[in-house]
Amino acid sequence: MVTNNINKVVLITGGAKRVGAAICRILHAEGFSLMVHYKSSLNEARALQAELNLQRPNSVSIVQGDLLNVTGIPNLVHETVQCFGRLDVLINNASTYYASEIGEIDEEKWHDLMGSNLKAPLFLSQAAAPELRRNHGCIVNITDMHVERPKKGYIVYSVAKAGLVTLTKSLAHELSPEVRVNAVAPGPVQWPESNPQFDEVYRQRVINQTLLKRVGEAEDVAKAVKFLVADAPFITGHVLAVDGGRSLNL
Repeated sequence: MVTNNINKVVLITGGAKRVGAAICRILHAEGFSLMVHYKSSLNEARALQAELNLQRPNSVSIVQGDLLNVTGIPNLVHETVQCFGRLDVLINNASTYYASEIGEIDEEKWHDLMGSNLKAPLFLSQAAAPELRRNHGCIVNITDMHVERPKKGYIVYSVAKAGLVTLTKSLAHELSPEVRVNAVAPGPVQWPESNPQFDEVYRQRVINQTLLKRVGEAEDVAKAVKFLVADAPFITGHVLAVDGGRSLNL
């Protein structure tokens, strides 16, 4: 455990499971305290909280929130500061991901995908900015390797994640010099749950297109986030690809 992180606090959206939970575990092991946001994964959030608090009592709390409700977003920051007394790191990890093909896009899909992947990170970053500035903190956004080469059939998702890259660079300008803002762009790391499109044929094709000839682990993304949070004091406005080289081979 890195002792100089003991008093530092992370707010992470969508932190209860999958990649979010991996990020929580690795940052907690580095000494950070965590406010873990969830929308509907209460059981997973409670289980993660219990697991990590066994390792270090009172170091993890959880907060529920619908990120599409902009008026409720500042409450996540308020609850974090109320619980831990400060906020040092914001990780915009929560994401909605599904297809949106031409002819099937409606306003509901637009608001849902843009809301979780772009609007919420903007408004949460804005709400957190005063506290992050006070503590010379940082923001890490989770984007996607397909920003440069959009995936067919995922128009709205791709547009939202591309916007998140621009938001990352814009916030790096706006919040400098006190706050660093970076992003991690995962490639094939964890397959979406319960989606028949990602069958064995599809998965093997993706692996064949990846230079390292395998899919990554959630921990690969978590390690990249940890690097940007704890080990990169002179890096801001950067997007770090964690894709096994797949983006070079599409």
